[in-house]
Amino acid sequence: MRLAAIDIGSNAARLLISDVITNNGKPEFNKLNLVRVPLRLGFDVFDTREIPAEKTAMILDTIKGYQFLCRAYRVDHIKAAATSAMRGASNAREVIDRVRAETGILIEVISGSSEASLIYENHIAENLDKEHAYLYIDVGGGSTELTFFAGNKLIFSSSFDIGTIRLLKKQVTDPQWEGMKEFIRRETRHYIDQVVAIGSGGNINKVFSLSKKKEGKPLHIDLLKDYYKEFSAFSLPERMRVYKLREDRADVIVPALQIYVNVMRWANAQEIYVPKIGLADGLIQHLYEEVR
Repeated sequence: MRLAAIDIGSNAARLLISDVITNNGKPEFNKLNLVRVPLRLGFDVFDTREIPAEKTAMILDTIKGYQFLCRAYRVDHIKAAATSAMRGASNAREVIDRVRAETGILIEVISGSSEASLIYENHIAENLDKEHAYLYIDVGGGSTELTFFAGNKLIFSSSFDIGTIRLLKKQVTDPQWEGMKEFIRRETRHYIDQVVAIGSGGNINKVFSLSKKKEGKPLHIDLLKDYYKEFSAFSLPERMRVYKLREDRADVIVPALQIYVNVMRWANAQEIYVPKIGLADGLIQHLYEEVR
């Protein structure tokens, strides 16, 4: 079975195409292609609460392009979801209806808690040792999703409107930071010195690549702090040149690291695993369960 997931985030839209092979009754998900288009919807929506005509046209072009790729790959089923920026857009329904009319693809605007749960669908923690508690941290342009797994059970999934684009636009308040800190400390207080983080999102993936760590090895919080200080010392053009980053990555990687470091500090997590999974992977697994 060949499946595709479209994740329309606040910073970029991603298409993931995967083959699903059943081995002894257990599905194995093999990635065939991952395509990313930097739509940057959050830069408009978080200011005006509306998707402008230019961005609507970009969304249509992107979904049509993804549709052609899915046809070329002979994809059997497609699932599309949109997150924080689309949640906050007053004209989201109009854009979704237009996309469906022109492509036949229905975009589902999912809640923050649903987003957190879908990321957890990857079940990474279940393959790690049972001595630790695991905090999934997914940092996006408009929100951060946290999912906490301990003692073989899901403790909580929660979403906070603290994201990289909101931070760049200075739209995150001190009370919002305090609310996240109090929540994390309260919900993880029974697991002091047991919490290990699991990071997802393009920014933590890029940091992991830059670190030259071996696959499966965690990053220490001190390394993230060092990268935060290092990146912050450069201007945007310098960051792009020195680290060979695209502009749409170079500007958001600093606030992303700020979020990861804060969340890890408040949960007393010293290490973070970066399995290179995200919402699109969770959507694929959820789609498989729907069509199975």
